[in-house]
Amino acid sequence: MSTTRIFVARLAGCIVFDPAGDRVGKVRDVLVVYRKNDPPRVVGLLVEIPGKRRVFVSIGRVTSIASGQIITTGLINVRRFEQRGGEVRVIAELLGRKVLFTDKPGEATIEDVAIEESAPGEWAVSQYFVRQPKASSSPFAKGATSFVTWREIREKPQGGEAQSAEQLIATYSDLKPADLANTLLDLPRDRMIEVAEELSDDRLADALEEMPEKDQVQILGQLDDDRAADVLDHMQPDDAADLIAQLPEERGEHLLELMEPEEAEDVRMLLSFAPDTAGGLMTTEPIILSADSTVAEALAMIRRADLAPALGAAVCITLPPYEPPTGRFLGMVHFQRMLRYPPHERLGSIMDQSLDPATPETSAAEVSRILASYDLVSVPVVDEKHRLVGVVTIDDVLDYLLPNDWRSHADDDGRARRTPAVRRNLRG
Repeated sequence: MSTTRIFVARLAGCIVFDPAGDRVGKVRDVLVVYRKNDPPRVVGLLVEIPGKRRVFVSIGRVTSIASGQIITTGLINVRRFEQRGGEVRVIAELLGRKVLFTDKPGEATIEDVAIEESAPGEWAVSQYFVRQPKASSSPFAKGATSFVTWREIREKPQGGEAQSAEQLIATYSDLKPADLANTLLDLPRDRMIEVAEELSDDRLADALEEMPEKDQVQILGQLDDDRAADVLDHMQPDDAADLIAQLPEERGEHLLELMEPEEAEDVRMLLSFAPDTAGGLMTTEPIILSADSTVAEALAMIRRADLAPALGAAVCITLPPYEPPTGRFLGMVHFQRMLRYPPHERLGSIMDQSLDPATPETSAAEVSRILASYDLVSVPVVDEKHRLVGVVTIDDVLDYLLPNDWRSHADDDGRARRTPAVRRNLRG
C-alpha cells in the first residue's frame, strides 16, 4: 500500500473532525513510544477540545490525516489527559533535542519528525529532519539539514547542557497567551522551565498572567533576578503585584528595586491596598485622553492589538497630566457611544459624567454591584483629590468572586486561573 508521510510540527493546530464533519478540537501534540528494534510507534494525539481541556485520542480512532485536518471515528474519551510512563510528546519533548549521528561524527538538532501509516490505524516515526551546527560565524549562515532514520541517530547525553527549546517555541509562536499558558503547564516540569527561560520577556509575561499563582512562582523562581524583573516589567501592574505578593518578602522587595521605576511605583501602590477593595483589584493602565481629543483618536487607541478587551471598552477623560494619578477625572466615553458620532467630534462633548467613580477603599462587593447595576465592563477609581488612579475591569472582579478552583470545575483540567493574592505592604 502507498504510504503518506506527515510532519508532526505541521499537525499542531490542525482541526479534528468526527465522521459527520463536526469539529472536535485541535491537535496539540503527537505521542509516541520507543521500541527496542523498531522505530518509535505513534500511540495517539493530544487534542484540545472546547473548554481548553486536553484529551488523549488513540491513533486507532483516527481514520484520516490529510490536507491539514484529521478525521476520527467520533468516539473520544473526554477524561483529562495524563501522560503515561514511556510516552513521549513529539512537539513538546523531541523537537529541539540534540542527537549524535551513529554512522559519522557530528551532532544535530531535531527540527521535525515525520510519521507514516504502515497499516490501517498503525503509525510510526519514519524520519527525522535534523539541522547540523552552522559552519560559518556569519549571522546569515545556517547549518546543513538532512533527513535521517531512527537508526542513524542517538540521543546526545545532556552533560548539564540545556536542551534547545528554539524549535518548540517557534511551534508555539501563534498561540494566544491563555493557550500558551495551558500548553506550558502540560509540559513535563523540566521542559516547562526550559521553554519558559527561552521565551521573550513579553511573551513569558503574557503567559504568566494566565497561570495559577503557584505555577507563576515556580517559573519565576527559576529565573535570575534581572530576568525576573524584566518579565515583571512587561506584566500588567495588577498581575505583577499579585505575583510579587506570593514571593518571599526579601526577594519581592529586591525585584521591585530592579524593575523600571515607573512600573515598580505602580506595583507598590497596588500592594498597599487590601485585595478585597477597588484599589486591590484595579489596573493602573487605562486608556486616558483629554476632553479635546477626538473620536478618531480614541478609536485609534482602543484598536491596539495588545489592549485587553475590557480596557478597550471605554476611555477615561481627565485634566492633565494623563498618567495615573492624573489631573481631575472628568468622565468616561464608551466605545459604542463613539461609534454614533463623526470622527472629528470632541470627546468632551459626548462623555458620560453620570457615573460616580469608586475610591481605592470601595469594597469589591460594591464594585461588582456598580458593574451589574449599570451594565458596565469597567469602573474608574479616583483618589481623595478626584484624580484617576486606575480602573477595575469586569474580568478582575470575576477573578476575585469565583472560587480558586473555578477553572478546574469548568474544564476538569485540574488547574485554576490566578485569583488576587493576599498582598503585603512592601516599602521602598
